[in-house]
Amino acid sequence: MLLVYTHKITPRVKYIFKHICTRVLGIDVSFTTTIEEFIAHDSLKMSYTKQPLGNEFFIKSHDILFEQGLSDIDFHVYTWGTTKGFFFNGEKGVLPYDIFASSFYLLSRYEEYLPHVQDEYGRFLATESVAYKHDFLHQPIVDIWAYKFKDALQNFFPEFQFPIKTYSIKPIIDVPSAYLYRLKGIMRTVGGALKDVFKFNFKGLYARFMVLFGLMHDPFDTFKYILNKQKQTKHTFLFFFLIGAYSTYDKGISVNKKKFISLIKQVADYCKVGLKTSFFSTEDVSILKKEKLQMEAIINTALVATRQSFSKLNLPESYRNLIDLEIQEDYTMGYVNHIGFRAGSCTPFLFYDLDYEVQTPLKVYSYHLMDYSLLKTQSLLDKKIVLNDIISEIKKVNGEFVPVFHNYTFSDMDKWKGFKELFNIILDSTDED
Repeated sequence: MLLVYTHKITPRVKYIFKHICTRVLGIDVSFTTTIEEFIAHDSLKMSYTKQPLGNEFFIKSHDILFEQGLSDIDFHVYTWGTTKGFFFNGEKGVLPYDIFASSFYLLSRYEEYLPHVQDEYGRFLATESVAYKHDFLHQPIVDIWAYKFKDALQNFFPEFQFPIKTYSIKPIIDVPSAYLYRLKGIMRTVGGALKDVFKFNFKGLYARFMVLFGLMHDPFDTFKYILNKQKQTKHTFLFFFLIGAYSTYDKGISVNKKKFISLIKQVADYCKVGLKTSFFSTEDVSILKKEKLQMEAIINTALVATRQSFSKLNLPESYRNLIDLEIQEDYTMGYVNHIGFRAGSCTPFLFYDLDYEVQTPLKVYSYHLMDYSLLKTQSLLDKKIVLNDIISEIKKVNGEFVPVFHNYTFSDMDKWKGFKELFNIILDSTDED
């Protein structure tokens, strides 16, 4: 166990030390403000305060972990070896940067509470983030810092045996609409056909009627293929089905369609199933509650995980609503059009509510790549290079890779050609070591 001496034990200090020490490095941590207790401890120990007590393992603390509320913190980002660092703390400490304060800044999403530009869906933009502006979005920087801390501790306490962690994957299958043409109802089918006519999309019109007459397979219906993949791998896929009402933003299948219910139940027999919450449920907890109860009735068990439509998050309200409904896990934290680490980490973390200054029970699984972000890369070869780069970054810190693919990604429709192969690279990435 690591004992940390500090001048004040705050919720922020406990939160971030437990993430870095326990979740990333696998060691227990406890805290003291008593010098005598610190001196008497005969295993791993460090001081985290303004001045060292003596010659102990010391990291100089930044004020952010001892404050409450928000302030517009001004800081410089520096190059630190092959990565970056901020909250420089001088020459006295073992590390030149306060990695605990900077990790807290990233994990708590401090910058998303401050005034920022949003896109047309009300989302925080990758380009607004400190990680993008200072070119470390592509690195799980919190985990990298944790390993720098581990190396320094190991030098100071050479006898100590750290637990060994291994790289893992958690593939996400997002299902905003299970079918392209089927189960849409008469009004939507007629409307879609007329739209095809007005746009001179006769190829689409032909495909629509071939599917409806049972002469062709619905392009979005890739579930048999995905379930076969699930049977061939040890990694459990996590499906998110949209069951919310039809709206401007959400155009899924009606939850009243028995064949759709049957599909969700079939998938739940082999994979984990969560709820893809509708766009308007992020603003209205009564809609969210209704969708949660509907999904629980379908899967016949308590709902554990959610993913918000359009990856839209309003912090802290979105997460507070999930906590109120006793949702345990969320998979919304990420960028649709940018590959990388929105919260700076590839280790799941508990949401810290900056307004209430409390660690919550909601576990956040930040996703690191969405299939859409690979469309910006032209050739399949280049896509493979980009994909292997992020896998390599996560492997360096034995993290967990969370990629998001959609059911239609496996359709072989023009823009998704080759994506089955990319998914296979992800599944195979745990077997290479």
